Amino acid sequence: MTGEVIAASFGKLIEPLGEVCHNGAGRERRSSSQPQSTGPGPVLASKKPAVIVISSHVVRGTVGNRAAAFALEVMGYPVWIVPTVILPWHPGHGIADRITPPPAEFDQLMNDITQAPWLGEVGAVLSGYLGNKSQVAAVSRLVQAVKNRNPDAIYALDPVIGDATESGEGRLYVPEEQASAMRDMLVKLADLITPNPFELSWLTQCDLPTNQEDLRMAASQLGVAMVLATSAPALMQGHIGNLLVVNSDSQHRAYLTEHRFVDGPPNGMGDLAAALMLGNLLNSGNGVEALQKTSASLAEIMMLAAKSGSDELPLEAGLSSIIHPRTPIVARSMLIKKAAVK
Repeated sequence: MTGEVIAASFGKLIEPLGEVCHNGAGRERRSSSQPQSTGPGPVLASKKPAVIVISSHVVRGTVGNRAAAFALEVMGYPVWIVPTVILPWHPGHGIADRITPPPAEFDQLMNDITQAPWLGEVGAVLSGYLGNKSQVAAVSRLVQAVKNRNPDAIYALDPVIGDATESGEGRLYVPEEQASAMRDMLVKLADLITPNPFELSWLTQCDLPTNQEDLRMAASQLGVAMVLATSAPALMQGHIGNLLVVNSDSQHRAYLTEHRFVDGPPNGMGDLAAALMLGNLLNSGNGVEALQKTSASLAEIMMLAAKSGSDELPLEAGLSSIIHPRTPIVARSMLIKKAAVK
């Protein structure tokens, strides 16, 4: 995606960034994809667009689609759910046999969605964990179909391909050919991408960022309008950060939020972060405002999990934290070295 296209498509999202510290009031982003009335009764002007969420599904737990769809639905968005794999629970809890749709059947499902008469209702697509390489092309076709129908639609890519290990190194937990396909086919379509530091380093072929400066430089090289680096190094001790990097023709800026780190948080924080950022971005149209609210929600959910001793995200108990978090978190503006911008 060229800088001109990014600026044209995301002017509304990027333009008000400088106002966030002075104006906390959110503005509703209205999508041109709102369906027209085909029967009795008016279509409410405030109706929110549908979001297609493409990720893993578990029977027990709150990871993948279970986390993302829940968060978006309680925020008021109709959600179309596409499971890429089905598991009894997160593999981190023990042996979990997986069911992956056969490629031909998954392709047919996605083709059916691209031809759906309701596709105009869709204002965003969020993709997360994919079951195999063949699913990458199917996701790409669907994203392009949605954007062709609604040019204002947002594609949020959560590139679930790997993570850092306890030794400080990183590892892929999908085949390298699948990760490469995601880098080559999906990153260029993304308007928002939410990698962890290892995923960011792998996608940019940079060394694993271990400090804020390296992380900002790596994020500026992706060519995506908005990069939310989750689990980012924090400036304050005992904290963890979320770093938003805005890449546009008019500015290259970074915004950091921090909150206290909780040992051993449940799985699914990345899935939840991507969904919250997308939902808040659709709500306000303001990237920094969305970052602050997303970070506040994550901090409260993480603390709630720690207090309850839950091995899963306690989303049903944290509804208020998703919709109206109370934790005051203010983003810190940071510069990006010009040499890092391509």
